[in-house]
Amino acid sequence: MSQDLQQYAPIIEQLKPMVREPEFNQVVDQIAADVPKEKRFLIKMEVRRLAKPCIRSIDLRSQVEGDCELYEYDGIKHFLDETAIELFEQQIRIFGEYTFGVYEAILSHTRDAIEQTRKDAAKDAAAADEDPASNKRYSAPIVNLLEYAQRHHERMNFAVAIEVFTEHNKSVLATSIDISTHGMKMRTGSDMEFKKSEKVSVYFRGLESEFALDKRDAVTYFVVASERDKKEQVVRLKRATDYPNPPFDQFLEKFIHGNKRRYKVNMNNTIDAIINKSCEQYLTPRLPSLPVFIDQVDNDFTPRYAMTTLANRDIIDYWTDEEENIKLGFMLSQDRLKQLCTKANENEMIVFCFNHIQNDRIYFYSATPEELENAPKLKNIFLGFGARKISWRVFKLKSTQVSPEDAHTPLSIPDSISVKIKRQSAPPAPRLMARLKNIRHLVYITDITDETGQQCYASHKVARESIRHLRIFGHPRNRIPADIKVFRYKYSESRIETRYLLRSPVELSINDVVVAGITEDISVQGLKIELASPFHGAVDNRVTLNFKKLQAMTTKHDVSALQYRVVNITSEYSVLHLRSINGDDGKPARKFFEELIKQNRARLKTYPEEEEFPGIGQAMRFMHAKNTAFMSFVAHKKKGRFYPYACVMPEQQSRLKTLASFMAESNRANLEFLYRDRTAEQAFIELGFKQTRAENRNISGELFMMFDPLQKNPKMSIITRWSHRFNNHGVRQSFIDEALKRGQFIAVKVILANTDKPDMELLQLEMNYISMYALHRAKELEEQLWATAGCVFVHDITDEVLMRYQYSASVVAKNQQTPAAHKIEVDGIKALLGSGQE
Repeated sequence: MSQDLQQYAPIIEQLKPMVREPEFNQVVDQIAADVPKEKRFLIKMEVRRLAKPCIRSIDLRSQVEGDCELYEYDGIKHFLDETAIELFEQQIRIFGEYTFGVYEAILSHTRDAIEQTRKDAAKDAAAADEDPASNKRYSAPIVNLLEYAQRHHERMNFAVAIEVFTEHNKSVLATSIDISTHGMKMRTGSDMEFKKSEKVSVYFRGLESEFALDKRDAVTYFVVASERDKKEQVVRLKRATDYPNPPFDQFLEKFIHGNKRRYKVNMNNTIDAIINKSCEQYLTPRLPSLPVFIDQVDNDFTPRYAMTTLANRDIIDYWTDEEENIKLGFMLSQDRLKQLCTKANENEMIVFCFNHIQNDRIYFYSATPEELENAPKLKNIFLGFGARKISWRVFKLKSTQVSPEDAHTPLSIPDSISVKIKRQSAPPAPRLMARLKNIRHLVYITDITDETGQQCYASHKVARESIRHLRIFGHPRNRIPADIKVFRYKYSESRIETRYLLRSPVELSINDVVVAGITEDISVQGLKIELASPFHGAVDNRVTLNFKKLQAMTTKHDVSALQYRVVNITSEYSVLHLRSINGDDGKPARKFFEELIKQNRARLKTYPEEEEFPGIGQAMRFMHAKNTAFMSFVAHKKKGRFYPYACVMPEQQSRLKTLASFMAESNRANLEFLYRDRTAEQAFIELGFKQTRAENRNISGELFMMFDPLQKNPKMSIITRWSHRFNNHGVRQSFIDEALKRGQFIAVKVILANTDKPDMELLQLEMNYISMYALHRAKELEEQLWATAGCVFVHDITDEVLMRYQYSASVVAKNQQTPAAHKIEVDGIKALLGSGQE
């Protein structure tokens, strides 16, 4: 509704039910008698517009808090929550059919609800900021991806009185917590200290009276670990195989088998594994960095494999020449790899790049800051000339050590439960491990190019007569770089039937608009087409396809108006995935392609197996997950806001790790510094996640921070500002100067990404196992899996930002040192009291 008619909204609401009545005009004149004639005419036109039939689909899944369900009306599928369904049906009763009035009423109600939720959340956030303890909502547990305990034997929760004797014949009373045929966990007082590998003898006093156990025959265990506090300690024990006790073993095996449903199997490790794996499921497919796996033989380093995902393919494309050959090896030269992989505390590197096209050939140029310092006369020319080109890129390289053994990730449950579990937990094939045997390093390539940074580099003066000297930074085309084999991230395949490659012209029609295109692949149920111009419809839209060339080959079938529904649209809006309409409307399409495939199966080609070495995609996925070199976290949506759920933090000490550990509890990351603008209308993370869903692409921004842990007020220890909120470069540089005076300047590139559904193939066996013993817990886990709203990748770009503003190498080096800090209590009340001191 236009702004001019907003004041007449109540009148329009009264007229909606009368729009199809013969006396509609008289009713308008009666109800709007006080409205000027020209406005009365506009009101009539607006009500008639709202009564026009609509074919647009409504999808509220990413917009509302409640669960949305599939709601189909007149062949059009919608995803609506409970409130929207009630409003939809109410509006249908008013108009008699699905019209623009129904469509706009749903959207208007949703917008109002979202705005009210945002206002309420902003009020809550503002009130919560008065209490530092409330910032715990921005704290998340630290998880190490794909690292969890694997049980070789089922462990049953069972509490029974036991007596434990040490090697020095000292006894202590204890209670078992859980038990298996090969180990046990017990709880006892903190008076006696148990040392790792200590041998102990255990008597099961609570079982002796009920079962025929020999009271004189102890069961021998070794201490694995113990956790003590002031009152008690929990000790983990492992059966000593050198001291067998066959009667007890037989008894315990039968006892566990007969009582595990009564006392419940201990599934804590399996629950932890599912949560851990689900985080990996969300983070890896949207990984913006490109992992490159490095072979090391003696002192020779060779980039061997790269793993592409939905979000990092652009890096491979950038380093691909005009003949579609990948030249990524140019950037990963032997000298650079030696510096990254062998020098202590130098596992990071910035590389400036651009390319030049001449005679339809692409020439690549790259240089590190160190290489530019070795050619001081050319440094500003390289930066100034390169940054003025559209091909300018700034890449950050970061290395970490890996082991081929990381490619094996067994399930968390015992192999003995089923053949499927044993098969999925099996180690990689020897042929695959032979390919990975020399992999010792993993180098992550991240594109940290920024428009404001490019402006800084482009401001360097360039003497045109000196440009020709930049050839020393060029990569000669006659020197072939290392051949890096690219493999796709191993993800579950959701297709239910074979696709066949077929390129045939097609015309797509929607709302009287015709767009030309060509098919890429076909199947009985659906197909994929590439359009000559962007598609302006939406998912679930119904479209008509006209196959003129195929029609000329058949008289049996009419393929000039086949009916399909859009199921997916790529981010460029040019490639569509279509599925035939259910029922009779889609029958002609399915019948034609079924016959076409049947008669031409020998000539039609299917998609080739992407993996040259079977299993390598999954192996690289596991190796990456266990050795991630940067911070990232998964976010859940609660009451319209996005909060961290679980955080991945590299083991190596870094500026970011120090920052996230500030005011954080043990084994948790405090990510509140990323949410400092949360009360603003355009809060970066809140707005960014909405953009990622609307535009189906990653959103990034740069965050500048002053870090001074010596401040008595914890809130003043970290001062943040998003780079796009500065008015100009001068203000940015003033902020950096102030940060360097106060303590430490830190800059990060924050990348927000949408999430895909989890790969249930890797989780299903463990989910089934939990469902056997605790169905309610399995349902809770499944709800958590689908509650994830997005993921965030955080990269330290401090050194590059200082370089772009021409700070000296000594300033950059000094800023890398962590400033001293006061000891600040994490407890909310103590922190609050401390923050009030002057």
